[in-house]
Amino acid sequence: MSEKVYASSIDLSSDLGAKYAILPGDPARVPVIAGFLADSRPLSVHREYTSYEGWVDGEKVLVISTGMGGPSAAIAVEELAMIGVNTIIRLGTCGGMQPEVMSGELVLPTGAIRQEGTTKEYIYPEFPAVPDFDVLCALNEGAAKVGVKAHKGVVQSKDSYYGQHRPMSMPIGRDLKEHYDSWIRAGALASEMECASVFVVSQIRKVRAGAVLHVIWNKEREQAGLPCETVRDMTAAIRTVIEGIRILSVREKEKREIG
Repeated sequence: MSEKVYASSIDLSSDLGAKYAILPGDPARVPVIAGFLADSRPLSVHREYTSYEGWVDGEKVLVISTGMGGPSAAIAVEELAMIGVNTIIRLGTCGGMQPEVMSGELVLPTGAIRQEGTTKEYIYPEFPAVPDFDVLCALNEGAAKVGVKAHKGVVQSKDSYYGQHRPMSMPIGRDLKEHYDSWIRAGALASEMECASVFVVSQIRKVRAGAVLHVIWNKEREQAGLPCETVRDMTAAIRTVIEGIRILSVREKEKREIG
């Protein structure tokens, strides 16, 4: 019998026995997401980490907030790995960067631009921030089951929220704007703050990871004078994650039965 491990930042321990975790940023979203699970119940509130547990077809799933940005997300991934979680899915919001990325749709990142500082303390910048392929495929299938449009491609992960939204108020504004514009020209789909950290730390700690991002708005469409509403209802994104976990769980059970 393995020794119990307690993770102090997230205030959870390995005796929970969960293999899956959903990571929203906002603590207020945790009970909402947990409401889509069976028999959900609160576990802990500690710093930015509010956590619940529940079930998807007999598989225990944790829902735990990470706050805003890469440093706190990396801590959550580190400690979830310590207590035995092997599959992590970031569930968050993003801003669209391409005109075809509409509010209310989803982005499933196939990679993240590491425009943040956290992962630089893990591995050199040439190392890519990418999701686990099996998790990405399951989430893509989940989106199809839900019936929501899901764009697949690269996203920008940054540290400074206002560095994106008010770049010219910063002393290095020209550089920030040129970087952002170059990501758009290269085809980046959306901007957010945690995927790079979740993907890189998960890779290093041998945890599977993926992400589902709800497009809350698209300032590029707004600036171009195109229709652009703000959509805050994340139901489709949550259902996509639940379906993705269901698919992954079934496939894991099939693998165990085969051999």
